[in-house]
Amino acid sequence: QVQLVESGGGLVQAGGSLRLSCAASGSIFRINAMNWYRQTPEKQRELVAAITTGGSTNYADSVKGRFTISRDNAKNTVSLQMNSLRPEDTAVYYCNVVLRPLVSGAFANYWGQGTQVTVSS
Repeated sequence: QVQLVESGGGLVQAGGSLRLSCAASGSIFRINAMNWYRQTPEKQRELVAAITTGGSTNYADSVKGRFTISRDNAKNTVSLQMNSLRPEDTAVYYCNVVLRPLVSGAFANYWGQGTQVTVSS
């Protein structure tokens, strides 16, 4: 069984910073991409940042220059450093990992439980 556990959300004033972390554990054979998504009641879930096994990154235009995604392949963790936060960054943030479990031959998407980030103006 595979689990993704997120931490680090909370309430912060505009201009402040937060760091989200996500740890994958369980019977994991291999991890491919690791991503962060966010969702609000008004919008569909959107990709915020992505990082490949080799460390290549991709960001939504709205967060470029403010957010940084990183991963530790030895620890199966992915983090999102969020700086210069804005009220429009308020959302539930979800960790997403594409991985192959030990018991299955196929890569699949796994999701964290979500963590609330609220940015006050």
